[in-house]
Amino acid sequence: MKKMKNWLLTGLFFMIVSTVFSQGKVTGTITDGTGALPGANVVIKGSSTATSTDFDGKFTLNSTTNSGEIIISYLGYQDQTVKFTVSNGSSTNVGTIALSSNSNELSEIVVKSTVVDIAKDRKTPVAVSTIKAAEIQAKLGSQEFPEILANTPSVYATKGGGGFGDSRINIRGFDQRNIAVMINGVPVNDMENSSVYWSNWAGLSDVTSAMQVQRGLGSSKLAISSVGGTINVVTRSADMKEGGTVALTTGNDNYFKSLVSYSTGKLSNGLSASVLFSNTIGDGYVDGTKFSGQNYFIGIGYASKNNKHDFQFTFTGAPQWHHQRSFANTLASYIQYGNPAENKPNIKYNSDWGYKNGEEYSWARNFYSKPVMSLNYDYTISENTKLSSVLYASWGRGGGTGNIGRSPFAFKTEDGLVPFDEFVKYNTGQPNTIGAPLTPNANGEYVVNSTTGFTRRASINSHDWYGAVINLNQKLSKTLTLDFGIDARTYTGYHFRNVTDRLGADVYFDNKSATYKPDGRYLYETYSASPSFNPFTNVKDQEKIEYDNNGYVNWYGAFTQLEYSGENLSAFVQGAISNQAFQRQDTFLYLQSDPLYKTDTKNITGGNVKGGANYNINEYHNVFVNAGYYSKQPFFNAVYRNNQSVAFDTPNEKVLGLEAGYGFRSAKVNANLNAYYTSWKDRYQRSTDPSSTNRNGYFDALGVNELHTGIELEVNAKPTPQLSLNAMVSVGQWKYEGNATYNKFDQNNAPLESGTLYLDGVKVGDAAQTTASLGAAYEIIERFSVDANYRYTDQLYAAIEPGRFSAENHKGTLELPSYGLMDAGVSYKWLIGNSNKTSLSFRLNVNNVLNEVYISESKTNIFADDNINAANPALGTYASNGQMYRGIATGNQVYFGFGRTWNFSMRFNF
Repeated sequence: MKKMKNWLLTGLFFMIVSTVFSQGKVTGTITDGTGALPGANVVIKGSSTATSTDFDGKFTLNSTTNSGEIIISYLGYQDQTVKFTVSNGSSTNVGTIALSSNSNELSEIVVKSTVVDIAKDRKTPVAVSTIKAAEIQAKLGSQEFPEILANTPSVYATKGGGGFGDSRINIRGFDQRNIAVMINGVPVNDMENSSVYWSNWAGLSDVTSAMQVQRGLGSSKLAISSVGGTINVVTRSADMKEGGTVALTTGNDNYFKSLVSYSTGKLSNGLSASVLFSNTIGDGYVDGTKFSGQNYFIGIGYASKNNKHDFQFTFTGAPQWHHQRSFANTLASYIQYGNPAENKPNIKYNSDWGYKNGEEYSWARNFYSKPVMSLNYDYTISENTKLSSVLYASWGRGGGTGNIGRSPFAFKTEDGLVPFDEFVKYNTGQPNTIGAPLTPNANGEYVVNSTTGFTRRASINSHDWYGAVINLNQKLSKTLTLDFGIDARTYTGYHFRNVTDRLGADVYFDNKSATYKPDGRYLYETYSASPSFNPFTNVKDQEKIEYDNNGYVNWYGAFTQLEYSGENLSAFVQGAISNQAFQRQDTFLYLQSDPLYKTDTKNITGGNVKGGANYNINEYHNVFVNAGYYSKQPFFNAVYRNNQSVAFDTPNEKVLGLEAGYGFRSAKVNANLNAYYTSWKDRYQRSTDPSSTNRNGYFDALGVNELHTGIELEVNAKPTPQLSLNAMVSVGQWKYEGNATYNKFDQNNAPLESGTLYLDGVKVGDAAQTTASLGAAYEIIERFSVDANYRYTDQLYAAIEPGRFSAENHKGTLELPSYGLMDAGVSYKWLIGNSNKTSLSFRLNVNNVLNEVYISESKTNIFADDNINAANPALGTYASNGQMYRGIATGNQVYFGFGRTWNFSMRFNF
């Protein structure tokens, strides 16, 4: 009985204590501005009392005080502090609290337009990674725009030859010709060959609010070539919040960038405006890759008072010129001009440049200006009906230079540079180190042509491009939404060569044009190899050499999507169809009376169907599946091969994609696990011939089949308010299935050979099949943080060199050494005055901190046990002659990645 009495007294005591300290309950709902945010962390400041929101974003906390503050946090969103007051024994509701993402511009733009197909977390059933403006501004620094994606699963980004804007990106083993790049819902892949030249978009990082990588078939409603994935870029809009920025960035190799921007915000009359200008110059990390680029953005917006009409006009461009390393030299050459005694390569070596009159000069100079103008119009017809449209136009002017005439590549200085001053002497009849110089003609003129003397020419690839995307979004019920629309584009490409520098000679003689055969003509004009700010520069009346043809592409498409969005289940089914009309005009090969002067239109129909579903098991777990089939039209140069006006019946490429994924969301950890299967059949592939005896020559491969499978894991965590962690790993299995055929051509499109490509079971090269990264960021004190990331690359194979796979007994694809890179940075933000709007931010980035020397890509597949001279096996193999570098034969033509680089920026926001 005594024990029972003690238990009762003890229980009564705890009830009294509980009543004293439990003053009441605090309740509320947490959202992300559009829907509930389950799993958000809610804690009473200064205590250990905490809870998480349920599936509907609701929470309940027991407070031991009458008043205080709760702190709400969720990974990827800004923490928010809310005050509360509660009476004894009662409860108080703090209402609905909307958390802001770390950069809220993405959600603002997504709401405006149904043309922009942004995937939504725990709803859109695709594999996706999103990078916000704050991270791009901080970590990109002087790197190339695609490199910000390097720590994303199944992404391989390299700098290519290392020139400004010459970087490239692969997703799941597919190159960027088969990755759809969308800017505000507008497709930007070239309409003839689907290429994306990042140098044309060098200023994109300045105006990007957010970019989203949708791996696989993606969520775009258009019939676009997203075999590997879709890079969806959302740029700044005219109605950004009022304020401005002045920023300066400096870095290695005389890198310097200045930027200024200002936005008015939305004015009382509904108008808004935003402008940005930047200038970037530098010498380039690779020798002989000096560059200069500008960027401008002008945005004007208008929103009606009733918010039914919203207009956004933008005009942006990034004119630039840069010297390139366009030719992948052999490992032996890098070592020869590095430290041969210690077998150390000069990874900066570039065989395309030298000095002319004491100034840097290059055979390979890229110059381009590609302004883009767009008008977005969003019309809210009713509560359930919305019309979104974008009209756009692009005018590209520019090209890339190279040599013509006598081959110059056998002539080098002691440092391996191009002796341009000696070429000038040769072309002007002076004594030189090249050989017996040119002699003048009867008129006393020094004449160069396609085989005699040394001339720098430009290959011009200009275009005029106009298009429109219109989408009607209709809510059929609370759970069903129907979209349907049209996608129309028209494109004219101008392709020819002209003379940029005769290197001292007086005149260029041309006899290639059908109009002037056989007597030829003398050309005295030379043209600038720098971009014009005028997008309407006349390209039709220039003096042209070697070739002159126009490509016409008209695209007409229609699409529809039915989407279901329930409490736990969301699903969609999409369908799109398009017709591409190809036509070619050649004013050089054919006389105007020839039927091939301008071809008939070649119409090719393609399209896709895809669908998927996402199921939210509870507030933490979700699963999704998707599947799709593409019938993808061939590229323009697959229809008109060998740059001639004979149309081939090239079959459509067939793409089948399957994917499944699992997601975990909580206040401190986010994780995504995906598995994919992509079958790609009847692929047409054009690749550059790496042979030094066929510079600028190429291979056409037909009937190529590939199978890409793999798994991807991406994890983000925030165990404490100060510490953020991120990790990813992706493992792919990418290989060819069956054999194919090929044709080989020289730079003048003359056929050299044809045959079979024995590719069955061969590994797909040019991108790492296994990647992993681990990173962390820590806020040491308020607004002062450090971060570091380590990225590992393995199973990196050389690009397929078609000439090596024309025999059945080949050795497969060359595997390159694996490597790991560490990047690090330090950030500090100094708040000025009483407002958080005015600040001065500092950022230091160091890329490849450990100065790792690594091969980023190889154009050839030469093995250690291959003979160094196929015609004379007695000379032995690369291995037997010790001609090796880290297990790789030194005859391979490679590009090295950059060593340690740095950049420091200051950004004043007001």
